[in-house]
Amino acid sequence: MSFRSMIMDRKGFEMKFGYGMRSKSQSHCDVDVTDSSLVVDGLKQSCWANMPSELLRDVLMRIETSDDAWPARKNVVACAGVCRSWRELMREIVKPPQISSKLTFPISLKQPGPRDSLIQCYIKRNRNSQTYYLFLCLNQASTDDGKFLLSARKCRRATHTDYIISLNLDDVSRGSSTYVGKLRSNFLGTKFTVYDAHPPIYGAKVAKSRSTKLVSLKQVSPRVPAGNYPFVHVSYDLNVLGSRGPRIMQCVMDSIPATAVEPGGEAPTQTHFLHSRNDTSPSIPFFRSKSTRTENLQSVVPLTSQDDGMLVLRNKAPRWHEQLQCWCLNFNGRVTVASVKNFQLVASPRNGVSEQAQENVILQFGKVGKDVFTMDYQYPISAFEAFAICLSSFDTKIACE
Repeated sequence: MSFRSMIMDRKGFEMKFGYGMRSKSQSHCDVDVTDSSLVVDGLKQSCWANMPSELLRDVLMRIETSDDAWPARKNVVACAGVCRSWRELMREIVKPPQISSKLTFPISLKQPGPRDSLIQCYIKRNRNSQTYYLFLCLNQASTDDGKFLLSARKCRRATHTDYIISLNLDDVSRGSSTYVGKLRSNFLGTKFTVYDAHPPIYGAKVAKSRSTKLVSLKQVSPRVPAGNYPFVHVSYDLNVLGSRGPRIMQCVMDSIPATAVEPGGEAPTQTHFLHSRNDTSPSIPFFRSKSTRTENLQSVVPLTSQDDGMLVLRNKAPRWHEQLQCWCLNFNGRVTVASVKNFQLVASPRNGVSEQAQENVILQFGKVGKDVFTMDYQYPISAFEAFAICLSSFDTKIACE
């Protein structure tokens, strides 16, 4: 074989696999222009992406089965961040929370929880900054050893209150790429609406509000969502006993059918974040009339709307304890401090669900310290939905208390 043919074979090998083996003295003219696409494709994927798919799948499955806790589960997340092919394959291997009972990727926070067990979390409140942090419990004690999941910041307005929810521990703003949604209350704090920042898979329509138009004005990046999609409505009824009696609340889950709580029922499950397009954002008028402003302020949809077929949750009625002289609920040791904020949500009988499904606690929230609260949830709601519903319990209820 001639020296020229050896050089050409070597260059062809480099072009095929994208390895740069040139010395500093070589010029850029050595690269064949006709094979530039091969160089670009090789740079997009690292050398690890060239592993045989069968071997790669076996290795990743071994890593997945060996990681049972969060401190060791960082290996699974690290493997998903190697390159695109590893990430796509790891998405196929890692099961959703309803099957694995594990929260691995950010999209897991918007997927339904497990069917037969509660995912135990806790919320920490910072009174000074008006922020709330959701952590995954790694042990029975609610300490700083938990895994951070979500954060929220309270923004009080003249006519309503917003809770901005983010995937970032420090950056909790609507202009951030980690913004996932918000909770908005009416003036009295009796009705709340949970908005999703990303278009849901069931095709909800974007809500045309003033905040939506402001975000479209100062679009930070193409991945920042341009709309708010309402999908949960929370309502608190007037409490005739005042602060002495328990709160009465119910939640309408627009994205979950009522049959999801029955055996074999299915709730919609997102597999990845869906980002809205810039051209779908509502147009911005030069002026707004008084009627338009009033319509935008009334962003909370009443629960008297069409909710047939949607899952409706209500708080489980507590019983009066004669010895303790207070209203009590069985939280199985997860709640230790009596508070009007404590609640358990079960399926409402108005959906026509069975009595067994009505006794199954889907979400429970309660106080364990001065600014520490437990939050346990399961199928068919997600961690994001559960966190937003619990945030409504923190807000002041002028007409209820």
